[in-house]
Amino acid sequence: MPKFEATRRVSHSPDQMFALVADVEQYPQFLPLCEALSVRSRRERDGRTVLIADMSIGYKAIRETFTTQVLLKPDEHIIDVKYIDGPFKYLSNIWGFEPASDGCFVRFFIDYEFKSRILGVMMGTMFDRAFRMFSEAFEKRADVIYGRNPPA
Repeated sequence: MPKFEATRRVSHSPDQMFALVADVEQYPQFLPLCEALSVRSRRERDGRTVLIADMSIGYKAIRETFTTQVLLKPDEHIIDVKYIDGPFKYLSNIWGFEPASDGCFVRFFIDYEFKSRILGVMMGTMFDRAFRMFSEAFEKRADVIYGRNPPA
């Protein structure tokens, strides 16, 4: 039921932004609410990578861990995340990176619902706020990793 969608223009290339978002193990270093992330498995298939990952999120005294399948499609500059297990009824997340004259457009979409109505009420507002900060967090991380100059 809750959905969030954002498009942000950044001064980094689609390849750079794809690589940054695909590097899921680094999320706890800079992503709001993300306390830990571990990759259970990684396999290559037809030029694509499929990850199974556990992400632990926290806010105040609440801690939850959920498992997703992350499909990396570098040829399309798309990252498709599907929910496997955890506190959600469902979760779908898609990242897209489209070329722009001075960088790229980062498209972020997430659609989710908690299994527990109580958890949904407790975490819902914070999740909404965190998702609004995600694009900015990734852009700041890209500036740190790649510098602030637009791609050549």
